[in-house]
Amino acid sequence: MTNSWRKRDPGITIRIIACLSILAILYIVFITVLAYLGLGYIPIILISAVLILSQWYFSDKIVLWSTGAKIVTREQYENLHTMVEHIASVNHLPKPKIAVVNSQIPNAFATGKGHRSSVIAVTTGLLGLLDYDELEGVLAHELTHIKNRDVLVITLASLFSTIAWQIMQFSFFGSMYGMGRDRNNGGAMIIIIAVSFITWIVSFLIIRAISRYREYSADRGAAQLTQRPKSLANALLKISGNMNRVPTRELRHVEGHNAFFIIPAISRGSIFNLFSTHPPVEKRIQKLLDMEKSIKGQGL
Repeated sequence: MTNSWRKRDPGITIRIIACLSILAILYIVFITVLAYLGLGYIPIILISAVLILSQWYFSDKIVLWSTGAKIVTREQYENLHTMVEHIASVNHLPKPKIAVVNSQIPNAFATGKGHRSSVIAVTTGLLGLLDYDELEGVLAHELTHIKNRDVLVITLASLFSTIAWQIMQFSFFGSMYGMGRDRNNGGAMIIIIAVSFITWIVSFLIIRAISRYREYSADRGAAQLTQRPKSLANALLKISGNMNRVPTRELRHVEGHNAFFIIPAISRGSIFNLFSTHPPVEKRIQKLLDMEKSIKGQGL
C-alpha cells in the first residue's frame, strides 16, 4: 500500500482541467456569436484587458492595503519568518514577504503576481489561536497557493467573464438609448445581451468551482510539505470554530476578502455552496484526516 496522497491528486487535476476546458469552449462560442452578429467588441476587449492587467499588476498592493496588512521584519516576528523560511526552502521556492494584520479574526491569505513578489499574511488573532504545528500547516497551505500560482490562474480564468459582463452592460444600455431606431439591430442586441449573460453566469460558477478545487489542492500540498495533515485539520477546525466569537460587524468588514482567506470570514449555508469560493470546511478536514490515517497505516 502506498501513500498516494503524497503525489498530485489526479481527481483534482482532472476537475481543474475540465473546468478550464469548459471555459475555453464557452469563450470560443461567445466570441464566434459576437463576430457573427457584427458587434464591434474589439475595443471593449482591449479596454477590458488593460483594466484586468492593471488590476492583476496592482492586486497584491490593493489586497494588503485594503486588509490593513503590514510587512513585518524578522526582528518583529522572528519565529514567523523562520517558519516560512523553512517551508519555502523545503519546497525550493523563494521566501515570500511576511505581513501581519492587526485583527482578532483568525485567518491567513497569500497574494502576489509571482513567486518573487508573493506575500503571506496572517492575523494577530490567528497567531494567538494556533500552536506551532497548526500554524505551520496554515503557512504551508498559503505557500502552496504561491507555488501553484493560483492568483494568476484565477485572474486569467476571470478575463473573459469580466469582458462578458462589460459587453452585456454596454449592449443593454446601448439598446435602451437606441431603442426604436433600428428594429433589426434591436434583435441582434437582445441576442448579444443573452449570450453575454449566459457566458458571465456560467463563468462565474466555473471560476468558483476552480477556486474550490484549488483549496483542496493547497490543503494537500500543505500536508505533503509538513507531513502532518492532522495539524492543518486542527487549525481549520479552530479557525472555523472561533469565527462565531468574532463580532458580526468585524466579520462583515472583511467579507469582501473571503476569496483570499484560508476560511471565509462568514460561514454560508449549504444553499450557497455552489457560489462559494471554498469547499465546506468539514470536507476539507475529513480529507486531511484520511491522509493522516494513511501515514499511520504506514507506521510513519
